[in-house]
Amino acid sequence: MSTLVLELRQGDLLVVNGAPLRFRNRARVELTSHARFLFGKQIMQAAAATTPARRLYFALQTAYIGTEEERERGLDIARQLAAAFRGATSSAQVQEWLDAAIIAAERDECYQALKLARRLMQHEEAVLGAAAPPEAEGEAEAGG
Repeated sequence: MSTLVLELRQGDLLVVNGAPLRFRNRARVELTSHARFLFGKQIMQAAAATTPARRLYFALQTAYIGTEEERERGLDIARQLAAAFRGATSSAQVQEWLDAAIIAAERDECYQALKLARRLMQHEEAVLGAAAPPEAEGEAEAGG
């Protein structure tokens, strides 16, 4: 892996291999080896998982950055949520994104699965007319 440099602001949260780190000061962090990580607006708090797509994102997030036990349980929950979501929608595009997200997560390509889940959240917001909570707005470009 090439070196990845992250610029974090005071108060930002970075989760690396299941360990949450909150930054007290502005910092520049260099990751020099493979790690499972999310930071900033990529991280969804449990309380924000209020819709089917957001619950799926949270489960996939857990499958990606949780502890080993949490990751297995997160993937199981994501499978169940995706199946329920798939059964509740007639949109071929949504069904395709759901299938692709689960396949990616099962291949341990969880960052890709999270990107697909963000598409589902955007679609859901457009269809339902629901506004995104602040932490869901925007998308950082880096991910482990």
